Amino acid sequence: MNIPTPAIVTQAGARRFPRWALLLLCCAYVLSGFIGRDGWKSADMVALGYMAELAHGSSNWLAPTLMGVPSDNPAVLPYWLGAWAIQLAPTWVDTDFMVRIPFGLLLTLAMFTTWYGTYYLARNPLAQPVAFAFGGEALPADYARAMADGGLLAFIACLGLAQLSHETTPALSQLGFTSLLFYAVSALPHRRLGPSVAAAAGLIGLSLSGAPTLAILFGWGSALLHYLDRSQEPTDAATDRRITRESAAIAITSLFTLAMAQSFDLLRWKIELPGALWTDWSGYVQLLVWFTWPAWPLAVWTLWRWRYQLLNRRISRHVALPAWFVGVCLLTTLTTGSSDRSLLLALPAMATLAAFALPTLKRQVAALIDWFTLLFFSGCAFIIWVVWIAMQTGVPAQPAANVVRLAPGFEASFSLFTFAIACVATLAWAWLVKWRVGRHRAAIWKSLVLPAGGAALSWLLLMTLWMPLLNYAQSYTALVKRTTSQMNIPGCVETLGLGQGQIAAFQFYGRIQLKAMQNSPSCPWLLVEPQNNLSVPVGVDQAAWTLQDAIQHSANAGESVLLFKRNGALTPRPILPAHGEPDAPEIQ
Repeated sequence: MNIPTPAIVTQAGARRFPRWALLLLCCAYVLSGFIGRDGWKSADMVALGYMAELAHGSSNWLAPTLMGVPSDNPAVLPYWLGAWAIQLAPTWVDTDFMVRIPFGLLLTLAMFTTWYGTYYLARNPLAQPVAFAFGGEALPADYARAMADGGLLAFIACLGLAQLSHETTPALSQLGFTSLLFYAVSALPHRRLGPSVAAAAGLIGLSLSGAPTLAILFGWGSALLHYLDRSQEPTDAATDRRITRESAAIAITSLFTLAMAQSFDLLRWKIELPGALWTDWSGYVQLLVWFTWPAWPLAVWTLWRWRYQLLNRRISRHVALPAWFVGVCLLTTLTTGSSDRSLLLALPAMATLAAFALPTLKRQVAALIDWFTLLFFSGCAFIIWVVWIAMQTGVPAQPAANVVRLAPGFEASFSLFTFAIACVATLAWAWLVKWRVGRHRAAIWKSLVLPAGGAALSWLLLMTLWMPLLNYAQSYTALVKRTTSQMNIPGCVETLGLGQGQIAAFQFYGRIQLKAMQNSPSCPWLLVEPQNNLSVPVGVDQAAWTLQDAIQHSANAGESVLLFKRNGALTPRPILPAHGEPDAPEIQ
């Protein structure tokens, strides 16, 4: 029995989102946060440290280390991408910028594949809207394009996507390859070669990015769903054999990734079951609510409105496949310590589910979404502008005082270029609001225009107006500069108790050769993480070292370091050369 679809869409409702507007929105979202930003603490900075170690030949490519310590994340491919970017960086280009290029491309890949994954799922016969008695229903291709526009807008609108998708960490690499695999399985009924290659690349890339278990679960679940899907008409013996071969190929490739992960020593079980306390579960609920907003309520509504198709004996690929990806990520979120980075991988599939809610939304619900989004993101933009004005002029006094309290020593600077970009973005938001209420009322993606535009606006304003403040507070750059300025000849530096983020920052930005503290001092300087009240740890031999200074992080006293100078004659080692610079001569 064929269950009728709940989607009722006219041809007018299936109009396309303007291509130029969609491209500008994606470019603004991707570029802001990748340009002009230092490595932030701590995952972003730690990843840069591993990449620099590989690029300079100080680490094994098959087992990346940072000062001899392996990464907590069993990944190799993201570090390879960053290391290759460092090695290929010309002398006139900032190394920070070069490292972020492949990760910007990964975010672009996630957007591209989310659009096409939603498009091909919407082409599924069970996902098509109701056919009208006298015609006028949306054409299949036009309907699928409109749904894909909605899926991409829902993806951009997710609040949790902003920061994690602009870091140079394995999480972004996992997001890119997860979305690639999602697209591949979605498109298999309609294409052959492209999706097959994409499925293999997605599984292998996801495994090498530190998520082999997820690759196996995604692969086996996708193979089963693809095998059970017989929604494509006609279903003859040849079609059945082709589907069986494709399903077997996905399952076998998943087994291959399992063997490859085992050979690379990437299979490391880190299961942390949630506690029975209400505070633990409330934290997960709060993370799920804000991180995936506004996609999650729309995804829940999709599962409810399309429940008969999901429970039908014929697999509804457009609901079952994204539901499987989301379910695996939710389970991983509950059983791993990196809950937010695991939940990040659910966003492409959850955005697709959100798109299938659009044809079934009532007008009152759509209006509620629009008004809430308008007030929320307009308020966010207003606060960002007020704080920026306070940083520049000291008025209003209270926001200026808050900046001084949270980031003591910060000196605001004015950039005409970033100010112009922020003004253009704000004017574009005002135009978008006017455009939304005045035109294209019938388009099915209309309820996600303001959420996506507001998320992009807020992120862009933060990454332009607040970038100097955020770099000052969230990076180690100021700490590194103040520390190295006190070393007339830094040479090699011994360390004791420093976190991986601090170690990476001193090596990446300070170009200092670090080594663990030895029983017999071999370097002229020593950096130590202090105990409470900036006291000297017990492990420091104060007969061999003299305290030079206690240097505090500008916005976090817990990130302070103690700088010691070795007593007696100094025989410093050279500073590590930056990429593209000649080796510094050794000091005699």
